[in-house]
Amino acid sequence: MTSLSSSVVISVVSLIFSVVCNVHGLGGSATTVSVSYGTTVTVCGIVAGQPSQRIQCWRNGQVFDVYSNISFESIAGGHDVFCGVRSGGSSLVCWNPSLTPKRLYYNESVLLRQLTIGDGQICGITNSSGLNVECWRNRDELLNQSRQFRSISSGLGFTCGVLLNNVDGIICFGTNSELARDIEGEFTNFRMLNVAVGGNHACGVNSTGFLICKGKNDYGQINVPNHSPFEFSALALGSNHTCALRKINNHVVCWGGGGGNLSDYAVGVSFESIVAGLDFTCGLTTNNLSVICWGEGWVRNSSNPLGFELPLRTILPGPCVLSDCDCGIYTQSAVLCSGYGSICKPCDISSLSIPSTPLSPPPFVGVNVPQSNSTSRPLRRGLLAFAIVGSIGAFAGICTIFYCLWTGVCCGNKKIHNSVQPTITGSTHNGPQFSNSSPVSRSSTIRRQASRAFRRQRSGTSSKHADREEEFTFADLALATDDFSQDNKIGAGSFGIVYKGKLLDGREVAIKRGETSLKTKKFQEKESAFDSELAFLSRLHHKHLVRLVGYCEEREEKLLVYEYMKNGALYDHLHDKKNIEKSSSLLNSWKMRIKISLDAARGIEYLHNYAVPPIIHRDIKSSNILLDANWVARVSDFGLSLMGPESDSEHRPTKAAGTVGYIDPEYYGLNVVTAKSDVYGLGVVLLELLTGKRAIFKSDDDNGGAPISLVDYSVPAIISGELAKILDKRVGPPEVNEAEAVELMAYTAIHCVNLEGKERPTMSDIVSNLERAVTLCDGSHGSISSGQISIVSE
Repeated sequence: MTSLSSSVVISVVSLIFSVVCNVHGLGGSATTVSVSYGTTVTVCGIVAGQPSQRIQCWRNGQVFDVYSNISFESIAGGHDVFCGVRSGGSSLVCWNPSLTPKRLYYNESVLLRQLTIGDGQICGITNSSGLNVECWRNRDELLNQSRQFRSISSGLGFTCGVLLNNVDGIICFGTNSELARDIEGEFTNFRMLNVAVGGNHACGVNSTGFLICKGKNDYGQINVPNHSPFEFSALALGSNHTCALRKINNHVVCWGGGGGNLSDYAVGVSFESIVAGLDFTCGLTTNNLSVICWGEGWVRNSSNPLGFELPLRTILPGPCVLSDCDCGIYTQSAVLCSGYGSICKPCDISSLSIPSTPLSPPPFVGVNVPQSNSTSRPLRRGLLAFAIVGSIGAFAGICTIFYCLWTGVCCGNKKIHNSVQPTITGSTHNGPQFSNSSPVSRSSTIRRQASRAFRRQRSGTSSKHADREEEFTFADLALATDDFSQDNKIGAGSFGIVYKGKLLDGREVAIKRGETSLKTKKFQEKESAFDSELAFLSRLHHKHLVRLVGYCEEREEKLLVYEYMKNGALYDHLHDKKNIEKSSSLLNSWKMRIKISLDAARGIEYLHNYAVPPIIHRDIKSSNILLDANWVARVSDFGLSLMGPESDSEHRPTKAAGTVGYIDPEYYGLNVVTAKSDVYGLGVVLLELLTGKRAIFKSDDDNGGAPISLVDYSVPAIISGELAKILDKRVGPPEVNEAEAVELMAYTAIHCVNLEGKERPTMSDIVSNLERAVTLCDGSHGSISSGQISIVSE
């Protein structure tokens, strides 16, 4: 193999290695395989099945051992150097091309958690509570970082990291300060879970699961292919290419480079981890834990064939540790570690959480927040509303307890009047069932359950409609829709296409027709959605929920008939290109937008607080909020809904479902759903109403526009007092009476999208604040303050 120029940069990037937490994810450098470059290319691995986990290397066709009597946990390589962290994390040893060892770090109490090596620096994260990052090569030229980092990664003269308590962007530093500043600036609006650095670019997964790449793009190395949230489980960034592993099958996909498809050299091969060389990639195969390398650079600088399997011994898929494993243990772990510890399976990147920070929204009620010159008075006014709501709720709760004890209702000695008590007859029920099984498949059974066991009417906010659903024939509904013509198609729901129809008696309806197909899993899911909607809507009657008129079930045809919503979906009014002009929609007024958000909140509040059992919608989004002829908003599409826990302290494990951009990150990561998952979705809808932007939209940068979450875009601006900059320009600046209302709605929204469910408000709190906002729009004398309004137009 010919030698590589020492001026060429390479950053080895793979799974995060954590000595303390035993967590694997994206964006670190140290793993059990390393590549170093410069004078020559050296590929090393930590050998499995030996009394000591020694390092074995390959160079120019030769295999040799390094420190055969010492165990190592992780290794990383860079320019003319590779380093190893000893088992336990107390020592860092590095070797030059002549294999002369040098110990750079030793501390029995402050251990190394993560190691990264770039072209000009060697840095690591320690478990100390103070200075968290240590750098050794070019240390004097690097910025002294006294903050704690979640992960770090190095490239050409710079290192980037995600702060442990940061929710916005990354921090970059190093000798190449200009490039570091540029890349740091390009990540400003993204909340990152991790970061990985290549030659002159960086990539990472944001809080919504999308892979974002920024930096130089001379070879297309930041042109991320289309992908699903949290699709990738590992990255390897070279000087001008990027590779990633797909979580579903551990197959590799690469982009960038000097031409050709870098992925073609490893098609169909599953890998445990991957690392990058200058213009090639190496990976540890799942099949036999061997190391293979491929790519144009490898072929050009090696006499070995494509996909050459290096003659190294079996390599560990992860470090052998003595501590407990959070996400399971590898099969054959005891054999691979030769009885010394276990190999922990990597945890899913979607399970990472971003802790609260000083930039995070303040607690929902009664807590002081940092004041800025432009927003201090309105911010205090907004939080005063939260405090008022909280105080009233606390007082009401105390009164309820006294009444409960005095009357004996708490002890079962008093009879509650049927006008407010749900009537449940028939078979005995033991409370909500938390099974993941689908509802019963036959609608006739569901109808009997709905009319017998789930019949409920609530006085007050419920609608007056108590009509039982009608059963239609397929011929009736085909006639109503002109045989389901495309001209009558108005949308799509959880299990089929929605058509506008007109019944023989003149009623206008919306008819959702399930897609017919073979009895596949997909069809079974749609059948479950049909049964779910029928079960829920047949017992739910509220003026802010779409009313079910009837159903049809003939052979494989499954249809639901709803009251027709003349003004369509909120999504279309906000994002349809036809509604760009101010005069195109009644929604282009702040009062109307706040009123619609209040309508939707009231509908969800009914599901959470007054339905028996309570219901979690699981798919709150603007396309599921419909507007009737009077512009009253109603929540629709219950195909994904579940009977929820009785209280916020209870959780229901279930596979995450919903729509990208609206899914609660806590729900997606933990597969545990609560009512606060709907609160998150509503918070995104509130931000849509404020900004006019989609839940996931393309940023307007010079690199073609990367997908960005509306939450990532909006929350920092609202917190920093720059709400006016992100408001929907189609509506215009708020009037004097509207400004405080818009600000109150904005602060309500950022509390709804808090990353931790326990920090989000209840639907009752949200309704109270939006009711207050509507009152402010009306110019009521109950205004929080008549002082100067801070929201101004640009």
